[in-house]
Amino acid sequence: MKIITYNVNGLRAAVGKGLPEWLARELPDVLCLQETKLQPDQFPAEPFEALGYKAWLYSAQKKGYSGVAILSRREPDHVEYGMEIEKYDNEGRFIRADFGELSVVSVYHPSGTSGDERQSFKMEWLEDFQNYVVELQKSRPKLILCGDYNICHEAIDIHDPVRNATNSGFLPEEREWMTRFLNAGYVDTFRLLHPDKQEYTWWSYRFSARAKNKGWRIDYCMVSEPLKPQVDAAYILNEAVHSDHCPAVIEVKD
Repeated sequence: MKIITYNVNGLRAAVGKGLPEWLARELPDVLCLQETKLQPDQFPAEPFEALGYKAWLYSAQKKGYSGVAILSRREPDHVEYGMEIEKYDNEGRFIRADFGELSVVSVYHPSGTSGDERQSFKMEWLEDFQNYVVELQKSRPKLILCGDYNICHEAIDIHDPVRNATNSGFLPEEREWMTRFLNAGYVDTFRLLHPDKQEYTWWSYRFSARAKNKGWRIDYCMVSEPLKPQVDAAYILNEAVHSDHCPAVIEVKD
């Protein structure tokens, strides 16, 4: 099973930049999207249906903001929208699809870059997210948690760890949370298979950051510990340019 996660930073804009043509070449079984920035009735279904994909969308109440989706060529057994925590579900940040024993999540963690209030919201979310998935794992032990985590874990994951040490996304408390999360039984599959590789999944639109490869690795395909033996491959598709992010991929034995 090939699963791709991609923060598209506006799905309709990404479609206009050739996303369906790219998808036709990659053909994952499941595509997890973040920052769709649309309501379900605005979803451009036709190019995806032509490739055999059905879509399940969970949008923010605020129009043009946030939103997650799962596209699949295989019908899920069940789709769960949100985490039943109103302040997060209003922002359309979590959707889960079950395929047999596997559960695939598309998640969009909050950013704290706009100020202290949103940084506090992000830190609350991180604790509540971890509590939620730890509880979920009791009934769905094989979890694949794909998405934009808005955190670089280690210095290898960011182009300038020294200058970014006080910036949201690389703050000590965020990195410490990520360590605790991994220690609670979750696996960063890219780092598992590529312990020394320095690749990124997001670049600022400013200062020609992408051309200079001054990026951050903030998009992850995490798995719960019981799935670790089934991980066949994990890699980053940094040539995809439909967004300020690029896709991350995991392949698992189903």
